[in-house]
Amino acid sequence: MTPRRIHVVGAGLAGLSAAVRLASRGLAVIVHEATNQAGGRCRSYYDSTLGMEIDNGNHLVLSGNKAALSYLDLIDARAGLGAPPSASFPFIDLATGERWTVRANDGFVPWWILDPARRVPGARLREYLALAKLLRAKAGATIGETISCSGPLYARLIEPLLMSALNTEPRSGSAALAAAIVRETLAAGGRNYRPLIAHNGLSNVFIAPALRYIADHGGSVNYGRRLRQLALGAGRVTALDFGDASIPVTSSDAVVLAVPPTAAESLVPELLTPTEFRAIVNAHFRIDPPRGLAPMIGVVNGLAQWLFAFPGRLSVTISAADDLLDLSREDLASRIWSEVAVIANLADAMPAWQIVRERRATFAALPREEAKRPATETAWENLVLAGDWTRTGLPATIEGAIRSGAKAAERLAPL
Repeated sequence: MTPRRIHVVGAGLAGLSAAVRLASRGLAVIVHEATNQAGGRCRSYYDSTLGMEIDNGNHLVLSGNKAALSYLDLIDARAGLGAPPSASFPFIDLATGERWTVRANDGFVPWWILDPARRVPGARLREYLALAKLLRAKAGATIGETISCSGPLYARLIEPLLMSALNTEPRSGSAALAAAIVRETLAAGGRNYRPLIAHNGLSNVFIAPALRYIADHGGSVNYGRRLRQLALGAGRVTALDFGDASIPVTSSDAVVLAVPPTAAESLVPELLTPTEFRAIVNAHFRIDPPRGLAPMIGVVNGLAQWLFAFPGRLSVTISAADDLLDLSREDLASRIWSEVAVIANLADAMPAWQIVRERRATFAALPREEAKRPATETAWENLVLAGDWTRTGLPATIEGAIRSGAKAAERLAPL
């Protein structure tokens, strides 16, 4: 029986994805968030050092991310993503100074790999064809055990893309997760991997419209409500204990637990979750991007991995960045800025800057960690899980988080 009231614990993307879908089906939705803001790792905030609003991380979705775009359509926010006319990825090799742009055709047949002006410089056709091995990877295999992690194509396209998608050094990463990314994007034609960027901030696109949607459909979001304990009995959740208050969960209620994996493990008995994590470092510089600078540039042979141009600032993302956590902020900013100046052809002194380090940004996308990801369903009939760390079939991405919320909603209130 479809429940009449749903408690969603956690207002990150996974929780909001579940909440808006449940609200769209006429259910009473109550969201409980431990912090004083929604969005989790996908949000914007005012940074006093820079004197402007920035994102806590540089996230993008691809045009083939069906769950993410369906979510944005539901909350009427897709227009907030910049949509390029084609799948185009500019790159620079800081070791050689070479610049190139990978330009894929929209159709399913990738004829662009036959055109030297569109493909990675120096890459041979057989390197592209060898990627098909990834789609036939053995269960539990790493990427390094499945394909060759060498050559121009790998170094200049595949490694940067997989590093950002997996947030794990690709050689040791899960081949199954890499295959899922390739299958839904690179192997599906250029129309499915156009980069879509929230130029005016993540919260304006992914978070604020969802909060409005929930409110407009009779739901509510309560902040500062950290769940301390789930009261469990007779195969059901019977109450939510927030420390200062306990909320009964009646026979017609259900719960979506959309919290980080460590929190979920402490709340749900015998729940197995990923236990290894990887860091992401983001650097923000307050400076107007030069005229004509591409919105996103991939970087090879540098500390920086991707440079994003936003109104009034340049931002860099570095994935799998655990080895940068102990560097001083000043040293890190200086080293990154020296590369940004080269990439963007700037002669300016380093402007106001901010470094944002997320030590446990995502679970490590390793085969052994992939095996620990739990399903949406639990042993309690009115409790489901959501989060990019659950068994979505994807790495810990925006698409994975939103897909997990949609799965949770479908489990409780199937169409």
